[in-house]
Amino acid sequence: MDDTRVREVLAGEEAWVVGGAVRDALLGRPVLDLDVACSDPREAAHRYAQRFGGAVFPLSDQHGAWRVATGSEETVDFTPLPDGIEADLATRDFTFNAIAVPVGGGGLCDPHDGRADLEGGIVRAVSDSVFSDDPLRLLRAVRLEDELGFRMDERTEALVRESADLAGLPAGERILGELRRLSADGYRRLHELGILAALGGSLDGAIDAVDDADFRLVAAFREDLRRLPVSNGLRRYASTLLRANPPRDDSRRAIHRFRRSTEPWALDALAFVGRPELTGSVEDARRRDPPEPLVRGDELGLPPGPEIGRMLAIIDEERAVGTISTREEALALARSLAAAS
Repeated sequence: MDDTRVREVLAGEEAWVVGGAVRDALLGRPVLDLDVACSDPREAAHRYAQRFGGAVFPLSDQHGAWRVATGSEETVDFTPLPDGIEADLATRDFTFNAIAVPVGGGGLCDPHDGRADLEGGIVRAVSDSVFSDDPLRLLRAVRLEDELGFRMDERTEALVRESADLAGLPAGERILGELRRLSADGYRRLHELGILAALGGSLDGAIDAVDDADFRLVAAFREDLRRLPVSNGLRRYASTLLRANPPRDDSRRAIHRFRRSTEPWALDALAFVGRPELTGSVEDARRRDPPEPLVRGDELGLPPGPEIGRMLAIIDEERAVGTISTREEALALARSLAAAS
């Protein structure tokens, strides 16, 4: 953990590196973000940005915290220290996040034996009120279990179960941020503790059919995913998976029709509808995709309108199936379709 820059900015002041940065340093994990408790967070953040660059903005009006976002993905948060470091650590979520290191150098401040819990692989709540103080910590407890391979102690797990109904109270952006970091096992743990149901999710879908955060979100929340502030891209992905119908068989026609309604996510859609055995057929069809269409819409001799799109889709399907292969055959098919309509 390199707090050299923070030390330059806060030289001679009482300041502590706290939270996840200390935890990750003790675990030997990369430390990208620093959380610094000090007497004047606003002033410290502006001095830091002025000296080393970065964008400064308030992180919490309520708590007086400020963040400096550097040009990379690193951030430095400055939080107030009104009553001393031990009082600050008593407000933290889990014991291994309630460890502090003085910015000027010195030993750990670890009043809740967080280092012992790190060594023991235990997620332990600092107090009985941690989840009512901030219900997002319910998801964070599971995410930390999931990421670190830890397990909650009995008291903390009991507190989580008692407080699970609060899980939907935080802002949707915060909930989504935690959910995106969970593995399939993390979702199963949410379900076990009653948190997933409180968020409107379930394990009815194939949660681990695809190792992808977006897929897990759709599998767990299905139509209820719209309650969360997801991106337009994720909305399109979710809509595609949710409306997908499994191919009737592995024929070229069935695979083409499935792809037409699900690409570019046909493989994920196959997993979602429970037909992963057709993956090879979809991959073969992709390899056969021609670089250009046989004909363009303006070559059909029809007035602009939906009929052109319908004909082009039929031509593309017949080409994929193998009943036509030349421009002349495509135009002949278009003429026959026009005569029949």
